[in-house]
Amino acid sequence: MKSKIIAVSSYLPEYILTNEELARDNPEWSVNKIYDKTGISTRHIAAEAESCSDMAVAACENLLKEYSVNRADIDYVLLCTQSPDFKLPTTACIVQERLGLKNSCGALDFNLGCSGYIYGLSLAKGLIETNQAKNILLVTSELYSRYIAKEDKSVRTLFGDAATATLISCSNSNEDKIGPFVFGTDGAGKDNLIVPHGGAKYPFDASSDVLEQDSSGNYRAPKNLFMDGGEIFTFTLKTVPKSVDALLELAGFEREQIDHVIFHQANKFMLEQLRKKCKFNDEKFLTSYEFFGNTVSSTIPLGINEAIKADKFNPGDKIMLVGFGVGYSWAGTIITW
Repeated sequence: MKSKIIAVSSYLPEYILTNEELARDNPEWSVNKIYDKTGISTRHIAAEAESCSDMAVAACENLLKEYSVNRADIDYVLLCTQSPDFKLPTTACIVQERLGLKNSCGALDFNLGCSGYIYGLSLAKGLIETNQAKNILLVTSELYSRYIAKEDKSVRTLFGDAATATLISCSNSNEDKIGPFVFGTDGAGKDNLIVPHGGAKYPFDASSDVLEQDSSGNYRAPKNLFMDGGEIFTFTLKTVPKSVDALLELAGFEREQIDHVIFHQANKFMLEQLRKKCKFNDEKFLTSYEFFGNTVSSTIPLGINEAIKADKFNPGDKIMLVGFGVGYSWAGTIITW
């Protein structure tokens, strides 16, 4: 048995945070400055009562409806999130019940950010090709807005919320439709993209809500997301081009044989630098950050979904996917459409 992607759908929260609103909240920010620096015009933000499972279920329901998928055929749910409903139970279990999937269905969460979708494809491929499952919902659901201080322009301009659902199924073809894969990890970079308080190491306490000003004039508390943009940029430019070269060598492909490239959608500046360093032309290098921002593990499947809507993919196309970020963690693969 081989595995292949059958369908991709998404869910975006209703509320849209515009650059105009950000500029009104913070007069020292201008609409043009925000856009020129990030390339982002809008980002969707989850409602106060909206949860990870709410968005995950909505994305899955969209997929089931759009592609006429019988939910009785789903036998595994893989949920990638860094904003679960609870510390426990597993949010994937909640999604299974709310979707009305059978009780023989497997379900698990895995906590990875910007590389998470690639890891999820690898997990799904392994489950299918070892005959443990036949139809898997790979779900990403991220609400980073819950971690962001309103006064912190270093991250508030960048991140949005979104969920996606990908159906991965078994195929009788002898051709690999997903893979090969390359992976990488460097936990030494953990402090450069982190929510310091709220876990077992540093539980919430009286100091968790105390805002402090950094050298750039941003305010955040220990319960909020912290990102050292300079360190993340340096890590990315050092790591991603090498991973692209390793993936091409592993697959036995030249750059010219890759039809489309979708990287994690961090921001305009980073992606343009990566595109040049990895030697991909504009036509192949697909972007989708302008209207969604950085949606963490959802950026790559959102990009796939947008390309499907725009009818960019043809059967047999080779699509390179590369994720990188929090952890540090990075991964890449090539899928055949």
